[in-house]
Amino acid sequence: MSRKLAHRLDAIVPSVTLAMNARAAELRARGVDVFAFGVGEPDFDPPKFVLDAAKAAVDQGVSKYTAVTGVAPLKKAICDAATRWRGYTPTADQVCVSVGAKHVLFNIALALYEPGDEVIIPAPYWVSYPEQVRLVGATPVIVETSESDGWRMSPEALAAAITPKTKAIILCTPSNPTGAAYDEAQLGALLDVVRRHDVWLVIDEIYADLVYDHFKYVSAPALAPDLRDRIVIVDGVSKSFAMTGWRIGWSVAPVALAKAIETIQGQSTTNATAVAQQAALAALTGPRDALDAMRATFEARRDVMVTGLNSLSGVRCRKPEGAFYVFADCRGLYGIKAGDRVIATDDDVASWLLDSARVATVAGGAFGAPGYVRFSYATSEARISAGIASIRSAISHASRI
Repeated sequence: MSRKLAHRLDAIVPSVTLAMNARAAELRARGVDVFAFGVGEPDFDPPKFVLDAAKAAVDQGVSKYTAVTGVAPLKKAICDAATRWRGYTPTADQVCVSVGAKHVLFNIALALYEPGDEVIIPAPYWVSYPEQVRLVGATPVIVETSESDGWRMSPEALAAAITPKTKAIILCTPSNPTGAAYDEAQLGALLDVVRRHDVWLVIDEIYADLVYDHFKYVSAPALAPDLRDRIVIVDGVSKSFAMTGWRIGWSVAPVALAKAIETIQGQSTTNATAVAQQAALAALTGPRDALDAMRATFEARRDVMVTGLNSLSGVRCRKPEGAFYVFADCRGLYGIKAGDRVIATDDDVASWLLDSARVATVAGGAFGAPGYVRFSYATSEARISAGIASIRSAISHASRI
């Protein structure tokens, strides 16, 4: 009998973001005060009316299986929200509610990608995009972007990356890890390229409600109705309503693909948790005051983080359009002596920041951008300022080769 693990695991690596969070948690368990700039979730509680809805659902005995794709009221609320906030109107048979947006993306990967397929992913990218592609035997094709271009993929670069093997393009706007977002003209230029090729476009909109400086988010199905038969939208309540642990995300896909996703989910998780679906329903149908307040708070925190990082010797940071991350160029810290080692990579920088400044971050190489480090500002302005001060102190006391 063979006791070997499946060979498909040889192609993927564990999540670096989760690994860094685990290391920071270990330090906290030992009583170390760690500045949590690595975490990818809001530090707010869900709105009270969401919690009340979940409690009411428990009291009413909501504890049974639901339809695989989600309860009808939630699917209607998702369609209504797309109409109000994204500018297009899907139908309920296009929607599948899943166990978080990551599960949504995995369902899409299983439904679409096969060995021999290529999937275009602009870098920097969220760590799970290429790994999910590899897990199903397809090949991620990474398109480099630059900070000077706002971390946005150009239509020329996209066109050059498309081959007869291209099955799909994955786009995240606003982006994790950079916070960069595509405005109407920039997205429209990419859609013009897609229009000329027989490929799918998967757009992760999980941060779409968290944009700043009056940036206007535009959803691809609203901008290009003629492409709706090959656009797939990924969204959820995790970020906008501070409901990461509730694990509710959804796909909006052409009906044939939606049916395939339903088949896959029916053989994996069946439905997302019934009580969590009721909480998500409340989030989508309730007032948006809490979301608006959270967005304003994040914008202020972003400004504190960007200003603080740019005040540090050896660090340079672009102001992003959305999400709650900044992506800082930390190559100016190379050459610092850290014990018996010399900092020479972004991994070294992230480790040194945690060891010397008690600041948890994530190295940019994990996102396909060596030399950069992701800082989350999903924490208070006071903690951001204190964390920046701790980094400044570590830099000032460091020696260089």
